Amino acid sequence: MENETNILALSIKDLFTKKMLMYSIMPFVISMLILYILFFIVAGFGVDQLTTMEIQSTQTTIQNGIPHTESFQATLAGTGIMKFLMSSALTSWIATFLIYTIGGFMTLYASIFVALLVIGFLTHAILKEIHYRHYQDVAMIGYSNAAEGIFLTLKWMFVMIVLFFVFIPLYFIPVVNIIAFNFPLYYFFHKMMIYDVSSAICTKEEAMKIRFFHANTLRLKTLGLYLLSLIPFVIFFASVFYVIYLGHSFFLETRKLRNES
Repeated sequence: MENETNILALSIKDLFTKKMLMYSIMPFVISMLILYILFFIVAGFGVDQLTTMEIQSTQTTIQNGIPHTESFQATLAGTGIMKFLMSSALTSWIATFLIYTIGGFMTLYASIFVALLVIGFLTHAILKEIHYRHYQDVAMIGYSNAAEGIFLTLKWMFVMIVLFFVFIPLYFIPVVNIIAFNFPLYYFFHKMMIYDVSSAICTKEEAMKIRFFHANTLRLKTLGLYLLSLIPFVIFFASVFYVIYLGHSFFLETRKLRNES
């Protein structure tokens, strides 16, 4: 790969052009709208589940050597559960901690996931601008199509969900749980970013060669970008930069491959 400092400097310079700044606003607006709708859907479902609970109790007693079984069933509804959880300092602290911690993780992961899907629709336009500004000698051939893109996205989503469940035992191990929590989403992040960018620039054979010979470098690039995404709200504005940065890398390597051949 070319000197990373030069690529990074060029990517930042491109990001602050008028057209790229305009593109940067679109993922933010669309992602926030989607997350806003999802929040109320999930919140409504969660409140319904939290404020309604079925209670069942069975008690068996023996009288004169004969067992008698009595069953009790009731529904705790309304704000009864919340009142119980908030009735003491301990349960109140635990409930608040869990709500904010789980909610924070879910919101952060959802924002990265949604931003990836949104930026996928802008990738080609962003790369066309980079191509016009720097790489007119490198033809954007590309190899993606809608059917393949949808299939691969669903495939990587499925693998990501499976990994989330497979890693459940690791979530209770300190330090290891940080990696276990983030690896499934990083897997999806890496696959989507590399595919979106490479499939718009290279032929399939060129993309395979670049991914093979520069696999570790590409992983380090996407890992750095993913870690940046863990800063709240950064993903909404930085997703365009991610495409620019990886786009420069693939344009340069594609140019090399074609010059060599």
